[in-house]
Formats: sequence, structure tokens, C-alpha cells
Amino acid sequence: MSDDKTSPSPENQEDSGFVPGDDFTAKWTNYFRLVLGRMTDDGERQWKKARDVRNEATDCARCEKHRDYLLNYSPIIRFMRQNINKLGGDLHSENIRCRRCDTRQSGGFEKSYGIILCANELRDQGHVEDTMAHEMIHAYDHLRFQVQWRGNLRHAACTEIRASALSGECRWIREFWTKGQYKVTQQFQECIRRRAVLSVANRPECKDDVQAAKVVNEVWDSCFSDTRPFDEVYR
Repeated sequence: MSDDKTSPSPENQEDSGFVPGDDFTAKWTNYFRLVLGRMTDDGERQWKKARDVRNEATDCARCEKHRDYLLNYSPIIRFMRQNINKLGGDLHSENIRCRRCDTRQSGGFEKSYGIILCANELRDQGHVEDTMAHEMIHAYDHLRFQVQWRGNLRHAACTEIRASALSGECRWIREFWTKGQYKVTQQFQECIRRRAVLSVANRPECKDDVQAAKVVNEVWDSCFSDTRPFDEVYR
């Protein structure tokens, strides 16, 4: 990915609260401005990008270590890999890549590329496992159902519903610790709907979140109940 090294102008630095630089003073000035609320949203974005660039090698190395362990020992990752192999696909360390991402997402799937894991967004091994499982379900759906990734929002909504439901990312304990979701009843379904709507709304062919919610509702019953290749929701 490209690495924009251009520094903000002095005016933008003052407006945003962000001070460019990797020296001790710049790091701590930015940290305290952030925690004290003296940095704008744009300044925070600049701070996060600078942090991610600085930590890129460490983040990617940690991500690759987690990926390799999970490919060998995670029950859900091994199961999904076996079922993808049955359909003629193959996911392994060469096409599940750890990279620094500029977008605030944990991963992605592209049929001709494989899976990307956004190393700078992944908190721990459990987060890597959920992300890998999510993207592997997209890979399974691509091979099993011939998903039309461009131009068909119903297909996109269905695979997002299935990926959030089956990967484990919407289980109650994860939502409790990472999203502050305290409700017990309907929490699972609400998490899946929220994630699916957000993903569909981000597609260029989707007009807005209203259309995204409408499409998700249209396919919800059939896609939420389809747990293939699992017999039931695994996690």
C-alpha cells in the first residue's frame, strides 16, 4: 500500500492538534492532546496513520504469527479451509496476507487476491480468528454460490449476514467487551444486522443506509437460517 509521507501544513497542524514526527516530544504531545480532547477528528486520523506506519513491521509480524497458528490449530479455521478445498479452492499463508490498511476495517476478501488481514486493526489472536473465519465464509460463498460481488446488493447482503452469523464475531461476550453491548435478548441478530447494513452501505452501488437496510431485510430469513457448511451456528 502506498505510504503518504507528506506532512500537513503548519496551519493544518495547528487546526487539527496533530504534530508530525517520531521523536519523543511529538509522540507524547500527540498522546496527551488525544486523551485530553485537544485533537480534532482529522488530527486523530493523522495520529493513527502515523502510529500504524511506525508499527507496520511489528503489527504484520504479530498478525502472521497468529495466522499461521490458527491455520494449524483453530477448529473453525481448519474446518472452513477443508470445506473450501472440497469446492476447489485453497487458502493458505501465501494468499492470506497481513498488511497495513488505511481503511478502518479488520480484513477483506477478493476473489482473485485472497484474504487480506489488516494487521494494524487486529487486537489479538481471537480478533484475527474471527476475521479469518468471516473472510473464509465469503470465500466459501464465492465458490459454492457464485456470488456476484459487483452490482448485486442482495448477494452482498446475504454473504455478509452469513459471515457475521457463522464466524463468531457477533457472539455475546465479544460484543460485550468490544462494543459495550449489554443486551442479552436479540443481541446476536442485532449485531448481524448492524454489520451487514454497514458493509452493504459501503458498496458504491448502494445509495444510502436506508437502501442497505432494505436489502438486508429482504434476504434476512433465508440467509440467516442458512448455516452451510456448518450444521448449526458454530460459535
